[in-house]
Amino acid sequence: MAEKKILIICGEASGVLHAANLTSALKKINPELKVFGVGSELLRQAGAEILYDIKGLSVFGIFDVFKKLPKFFELKKFLLYTINQEKFDAVIFVDFSGFNLRLAKELNNTIPTIYYVSPQVWASRPGRVQTIKKYIRKMIVLFKFEKEFYKKYGMNVDFVGHPLLDIVKPTVQKDEFLNHLKLSKDTPTIALLPGSRKQEINNILPIMLESVKLISEQMNAQFVIVKSPSVDWKTYNRIIDRFKVEVKIAEGKTYDCLNIADFALVCSGTATLETAIMQKPFCVVYKMNLLNYLLYRPQVKLPYIGMVNIVAGKKIIPEFIQLGAIPKKIAHEVLQIMRNPAKLQEITSNLALVKSSLGEPGAASRAARIILEFIS
Repeated sequence: MAEKKILIICGEASGVLHAANLTSALKKINPELKVFGVGSELLRQAGAEILYDIKGLSVFGIFDVFKKLPKFFELKKFLLYTINQEKFDAVIFVDFSGFNLRLAKELNNTIPTIYYVSPQVWASRPGRVQTIKKYIRKMIVLFKFEKEFYKKYGMNVDFVGHPLLDIVKPTVQKDEFLNHLKLSKDTPTIALLPGSRKQEINNILPIMLESVKLISEQMNAQFVIVKSPSVDWKTYNRIIDRFKVEVKIAEGKTYDCLNIADFALVCSGTATLETAIMQKPFCVVYKMNLLNYLLYRPQVKLPYIGMVNIVAGKKIIPEFIQLGAIPKKIAHEVLQIMRNPAKLQEITSNLALVKSSLGEPGAASRAARIILEFIS
């Protein structure tokens, strides 16, 4: 194959993970391919030359966007110059739609554009689909319903399945991890996944821990918090000390924690799909700054925010969002489900259907082949 050069752009940790797996798949098929990236160390390890490190670029809420506007303007200017100088064969956008769609508009079809991990235009601000149709030449999507959505608009779209199917796997045996955390294998275990950003931990972990206190008053259970490597220990310890509850903490061990769990409380986001793939019954818990929520919620056109419920097309997992994220209600729901084997089985069966709808393993490899054919 002739040597090709592509640029891949992502702005958040989840996007970097998908971009890194895609880069590895691209390089495996064509080792001569030159991949340049806006990303982080993970993307570099996958074989990309990093042009801009995204550390500190992720935003949470509209006010965070305003604070970081100078950074975004600087990055856009840098990329427009670089793309003009380097003459890439394609630009691949990965999620990060607030920035990526604006950049695509500036490029104005002067270079082949590919979008991998679609913006959630089917959930909020649907007007963006017109921008995508005008400035993106190829969509590669992770969900079947996304393919149907874009086909309605006459777009060039391929469904490849979800990359998480290749990623979501525990690293150690269940008993070994229970022993590592000094937890009993005979006591029900509840995993707490309060998010990956500091603001999420501050908003959501207190609600989860208050729920844990109420659950432990009525059920003999043990609890483990999944700690995000990007959030400092002090943030977690300060919150835990307020609630005086006995919890274990495991850093960066999401899939091992879910593997030992009988139930989970999960922050809305990628973690809901990860939990579904692990086939673990759970509740979605989410709370953000009230003003951000009041600005954001009217834009959302779907009745749920949990990706699992969106994929299922119905409410299969309880959601406790914003003013509804009340510990007493959460604890009551958890206890009702955990004490009802039929309900647990129903949830597990529904999660199995969601998992099967995500396609087959090998999404990144399929996407890589589509991209290389597209730029050939």
